[in-house]
Amino acid sequence: MATHGIRIGIRAILGALVLTLALTGDTTAPFRKNQKASFADANLVAFVRPGLVVKITSAEIAPDGTISTVFSLTDPKGLPLDRLGVSTPGAVSLNFVAAYIPQGNEQYVDYIFKNATGAVSGTVTQASSESNGVFTPVGDGYRYTFSTKAPSGFDQTATHTVGIYASRDLTEFDLETDYASATFNFVPNNAQVSVVRDIIRTQSCNRCHDQLSAHGGSRRGIEMCVLCHTPQTTDPDSGNTLDLTVMAHKIHMGSQLPSVKAGNPYQIFGFQGSVNDWSTVVDPSDPRRCETCHQQNSGATQATAYLTQPTRVACGACHDDVNFSTGANHPGGPQVNDNQCATCHVPQGDLEFDASVKGAHVVPEDSASLNGLIFEIKKLENGLAGQKPRITFTVKDNNGAPVPLSKLDNVSFVMTGPAADYGYTSFGPDVTTPGFVSESATTAAQCGSDGTCAYTFVHAVPAGAQGTFAIGMEGRRTETLLPGTTTQMDVQYGADNKVTYFSVDGSPVAPRREIAQAANCNQCHYKLTFHGDNRNDVEMCVLCHNPSLTDAAQRPAASDPAERTKPSQGINFNLLIHRIHTGENLKDAGKSYTVIGRNGSVHDFTEVRYPAMSAKGAPGDTRNCALCHVNETQSDSKGINDVLDPQGFINPVKPNSSACIGCHVTAAVSSHALSNTTTIGESCVVCHSANAAFSVDKSHAQY
Repeated sequence: MATHGIRIGIRAILGALVLTLALTGDTTAPFRKNQKASFADANLVAFVRPGLVVKITSAEIAPDGTISTVFSLTDPKGLPLDRLGVSTPGAVSLNFVAAYIPQGNEQYVDYIFKNATGAVSGTVTQASSESNGVFTPVGDGYRYTFSTKAPSGFDQTATHTVGIYASRDLTEFDLETDYASATFNFVPNNAQVSVVRDIIRTQSCNRCHDQLSAHGGSRRGIEMCVLCHTPQTTDPDSGNTLDLTVMAHKIHMGSQLPSVKAGNPYQIFGFQGSVNDWSTVVDPSDPRRCETCHQQNSGATQATAYLTQPTRVACGACHDDVNFSTGANHPGGPQVNDNQCATCHVPQGDLEFDASVKGAHVVPEDSASLNGLIFEIKKLENGLAGQKPRITFTVKDNNGAPVPLSKLDNVSFVMTGPAADYGYTSFGPDVTTPGFVSESATTAAQCGSDGTCAYTFVHAVPAGAQGTFAIGMEGRRTETLLPGTTTQMDVQYGADNKVTYFSVDGSPVAPRREIAQAANCNQCHYKLTFHGDNRNDVEMCVLCHNPSLTDAAQRPAASDPAERTKPSQGINFNLLIHRIHTGENLKDAGKSYTVIGRNGSVHDFTEVRYPAMSAKGAPGDTRNCALCHVNETQSDSKGINDVLDPQGFINPVKPNSSACIGCHVTAAVSSHALSNTTTIGESCVVCHSANAAFSVDKSHAQY
């Protein structure tokens, strides 16, 4: 009877909630497609109200050192949640941090700390949190009184910050654990907060990390990280500081750290002795591009700090072969403090590649002294089947001045089609590239003095061809920077690719579907460029990286003899990108992905650590397809042609299956794909289409 009563009670509450939603007309759910709640039953969502928002409204420290804070717990729509999980589903676990910035300092000191013992440093102090204080209901929220007190004589004029990190376990409802963090700055004597630590904003990190989080996912956002990751905290097992200034620089430098190149791995020992080795990290944007993280338009109060306040700690984190005490590897000699750093390392000097902060970190291809290279395709003629297309194009610099083709290293055109799906069109028996033909116009094009040129293809559009074809333009030049100086250097860089579409049979032009955008790639990569700086746009990449392309032409010359006898590797674009981004996770499935490039170069992508983070705060989470895909193309594949995958379990593999097995590389998944494919075709859409029971977005939901 008691159980029956509880069920009736839940049904009544559920019915009331659904009725309330119906009456207010508020039936929308504030969830992204990578959240399980987006796909949960509407009645369940109305009852559970998934999500978690923590908001701190005040904090204070009494004269006796008692620290307290008032906060609220709500769902994403602002409705209160019960932290105990009695009146609302899902108990909320809470942890609290209290820290301050000492006068004259820039980093926090945590009032709460613990001791940790390790093999290298013995027993050390680490910043910590607590959860054993006293909770008191206050309106729709709570007051939390810390068990830890500020010490006698604490500075009432210093900036203090309370941080809360929380988790709400909804797994019993087949939803995930929701995480949230919040911080609140205050001065105990009620003065206005004027000193902050606000150098990098979380949104800058999330351009690449998707959702910056750590420690099982419970700590979210850099505002939370800086409270504990200070010089106060050391890893006793490695001896490395856990100061975020050092950690962040070293992690992003990763394999490029001088210490790592010298054979010393960069490792941090975490919870229960877990070893976190960052020695293989390759920053996709190049760590010299400081403003990838230190974004100057982020709104951070101290966004310019990296320019105006260089320090031995920050600089020495990346340049860890410099010994400031002895002066080794430092042209300025020994430095006992940071007082003179800004004297030599001004924000920006008169020349690039000098000792200024900006100058020392210039990536040569980004140099403002480069004249630039801009291509435009103006006209395409003779594009019908059986004809040889004629391209009219311009080559100019950033100022609009013509650039003679003799000044270029290369200008080439790639032709392929049909745009419905590339890969299996032959442009003649003399063409060895599968599905496309590439021709150099560097010396063959005819140009006028105004920079307008024309090139006629040697190869014709195949007779009988139908539909829409594409021609892409690529090229690069080399310039000498700072000639006659000791820093003279030759810099090679490319022009932005251009692609034009044309009908070969008089039918309406139908450009290739847009699956991903270079702008999405460059959220992480900053300036994606490959093949000697010739190619830098997804629209161009797919012209060659088509379903029939493998590395067969390069594999016999592989610099690693063991690779020469292996089957060729499939490098269709969806297979290539999915496998590269899966990276380290391939190892868990007992697989690898190695491509042989030009001149036999070996590219093993098994060490790639994809930076997007999971709900548990671990990198390598590829489930948020929308980070790369546009137009919902992850859920609506339009592939037609079979994809070659000689090292895969299925070869050739059908187009839908090839996209999935790019990430899901196990034999079981390939077997599943094969068992759902007949002579008629693939049946993927039955279960995995946008509105199906196991849609791509639903299956990939993270939170």
